[in-house]
Amino acid sequence: MWSRVRFSHPAPISNPAPLAHPLAHPLAGVGDLRVMESPLRPQWQDAMMPDTDGPSTQRGLSDSEVAERIAAGQANTVTDPTDRTVAQIVRANVLTPVNAIMIVLFVLVLVSGHWQDGLFVGVVFSNAVIGVTQEVRVRRELAKLEVITAADATVIRNDATVKIGIAEIVIDDLVVLATGDQASVDGTLVACTGLQMDESMLTGEAEPVHKLVGDTVMSGSFVVAGHGRAVTTAVGDDSYANSLTTEARTFNDAESLLRQAINRILRWLTIIIPVASALLLISLLGAEDRWQDALQGTVAAAVAMVPDGLVLLTSLAFVAGVLELTKRNALAKQLSTVEILARVDVLCLDKTGTITTGEIRYVCVHPLGDADADEVRAILVRIAGADDSPNATMSAIGSGLGDPGAASWSVESVEPFSSARKWSAVSFVGHGWFYIGAPDFLLAAADAEGQALMTERSNAGMRLLALVSSADPPSGPNRDELPATTTALAIVELEDELRHDAAEILAYFAAQDVTLKVISGDNHEAVSAIALRAGLRSETAAIDARSLPQDADGLADAMEAATVFGRVAPRQKQAMVRALQSRGHVVAMTGDGVNDVLALKDADLGIAMGSGSAATRSVADLVLTDDSFSSLPIVVDEGRKVINNVERVANLFVTKAVYAVLLTLLIGVVDSPFPFLPRQLTLIGTFSIGVPGFFLALAPEVERVRDGFMWRVLRFSVPAGLLAGAATFAAYQLARATTDVTLAEARTLATLTLLGLGLVVLSVTSRPLTSWKIILVAAMAAGYGVILMVPWTRHFFELDLFTGLAWAYAAAAFVAAGTLITLLPKWETRIEAAVGSIDRRVRRG
Repeated sequence: MWSRVRFSHPAPISNPAPLAHPLAHPLAGVGDLRVMESPLRPQWQDAMMPDTDGPSTQRGLSDSEVAERIAAGQANTVTDPTDRTVAQIVRANVLTPVNAIMIVLFVLVLVSGHWQDGLFVGVVFSNAVIGVTQEVRVRRELAKLEVITAADATVIRNDATVKIGIAEIVIDDLVVLATGDQASVDGTLVACTGLQMDESMLTGEAEPVHKLVGDTVMSGSFVVAGHGRAVTTAVGDDSYANSLTTEARTFNDAESLLRQAINRILRWLTIIIPVASALLLISLLGAEDRWQDALQGTVAAAVAMVPDGLVLLTSLAFVAGVLELTKRNALAKQLSTVEILARVDVLCLDKTGTITTGEIRYVCVHPLGDADADEVRAILVRIAGADDSPNATMSAIGSGLGDPGAASWSVESVEPFSSARKWSAVSFVGHGWFYIGAPDFLLAAADAEGQALMTERSNAGMRLLALVSSADPPSGPNRDELPATTTALAIVELEDELRHDAAEILAYFAAQDVTLKVISGDNHEAVSAIALRAGLRSETAAIDARSLPQDADGLADAMEAATVFGRVAPRQKQAMVRALQSRGHVVAMTGDGVNDVLALKDADLGIAMGSGSAATRSVADLVLTDDSFSSLPIVVDEGRKVINNVERVANLFVTKAVYAVLLTLLIGVVDSPFPFLPRQLTLIGTFSIGVPGFFLALAPEVERVRDGFMWRVLRFSVPAGLLAGAATFAAYQLARATTDVTLAEARTLATLTLLGLGLVVLSVTSRPLTSWKIILVAAMAAGYGVILMVPWTRHFFELDLFTGLAWAYAAAAFVAAGTLITLLPKWETRIEAAVGSIDRRVRRG
């Protein structure tokens, strides 16, 4: 990392005109390092600030001019269709395929004349009410956080620099651009210093674009180096980025693997349900005396086959996760973000802001060769003062050294810091160029003294900068190329402050089998030392990223093997993320600087700090608004809760669908009345699935997530549903064939048997069984007991108690099927282990 400055003795100026505002030109403050004001206008500035008419290019707009443009509709307001209105939220939660099926079935119940069997329609209303309420609530909470993290803009108005919301920018506003800023409007540059814009999100062009006065700045691009000012030429929907994306930017909640799996199950059921229902209706029309009874039985079967609450409880789990994140000051851009959190198995950390606080403290300066320490400190102060928007490093040097009282030097030219080349430079009139940045970029390999000192202090975990000078060529560097000859002046020693919770957080991720990769632009040995101080231990040495392979496979091998990487260029961060993903890893990337943007965009989960640049916040999936690294374990836990809970709930609903389909097919074959009324199946679903599923969807389950959600659900639910359906059908048919029970009593037997097996499924899917889960299962069983004991509810659900041998059939079916269902997870584990063993043998050849 380095920068360059050149000093000279200023030529005398008669009757200098003081600047109207400290920030009236890009390098205000150079003349006097303590007062942000100077009578000197560097020569280069006159070339960058053309003498144009109008207030926009010099003093900015006045309040009256701003008001005129707002009245004319020339403010940066954007028609944003990405947020759904309340009406759209209501439609999305009411007009669903599941609700449509349930409404049709409700109409059929009314046609059959058995309105009491329409209780299941309550699911439609509860789904809609809960879905709408929760989505409106989560969007309200997210809106509060968005206000905190909303990007703002710096403009010049009334000859003063002010910060405003991006929506307040108007045509002809003079917008100030600094490193890390994202352009929110289109404009024409009227001043710039070493300005480089990344336009990759607009054009796909990977390399930063060097900008000159008169060039166009496009909204959506961001500053990677330098600074400048642009007069706004297009705002709102007319800006370049918005003109490209307005049609495409509709509300689109990112599709998750969970929802993909659930939707796949629903698609299969939408095919199965109509076919099975039609066959059952045909069969029941021959078995029942009245067509109304046949229709009633068909509706009962169809209701059981519809996983009516699965989508609701899945969304509820997502919403609960997002709401919990908001309490932790974490802004999730999508509801499905919480799911991705749980799948992350590699977390890439930028040292600054995660392991360290980002606060940098000046420690000392080590002169090299014949350089004088006092002179070096004076030069450093002047370099720090040459930038009107210094980064954290230069701010630390400036505040640490203060004003040595030396005579003022006039800035001639500036090359701002670039994370790609790792240095910046300043030229002072009559004093030549000075470069400051990463020692291993600036110090010659033959400089034994500098190299030895750099190694010693880097191994101690210190942040180092080298200061070198050059008088040849006098024109300064050729963009990113250093002069052929430089003179080493000093090594500057700085210190990073460790986060107080860094060790605890790193230990957490290690315990959770989340692999950590520290990726930093600093010296690899220094980064390794800091990581070691924070408790991150690695079996391999830290790697200098400049030595990494260029090919994808070689880079992936290196990323798998090592933990700490230093001297990483921005483009390498992106390549590193892609290399890890190529090996099947789900990668999260944290960052706060503009040099992290490319990697954040490509990571499965980009995590930005709230105090980071506007560019990082705009591309990240998750923003930690309070910059708290300690929020990350909470974030991971929330994601795991969502997946684990949805898997449990899915087990319940898919099991219900399976036994409903089986019963439908069996009844269609044997030509017998359906064993349940719709209201009885509503009762079973309420106590064995609906109510307990609500609690399971919000349970604090944070065990590690495994791949293969859908297949795990099917491996358990299909055999469990088949066992429950077959056992219930057997008990029902045997009781009707060998005892004198009535149809109502046989249906009560079937209801009791299936409810009992449903509670067994609930117990198995709820493992590990904690005290509250045992209480939940017991409460559901007790609830059904109350229904049986109260005459009114027993009559409403047409439950007639049976006696004699029928109890033995019910008990035998419950014990046999319940035992087998209990053993299913063990069989599943053995099958999974056997499949894994075969797979490993095949891979070994």
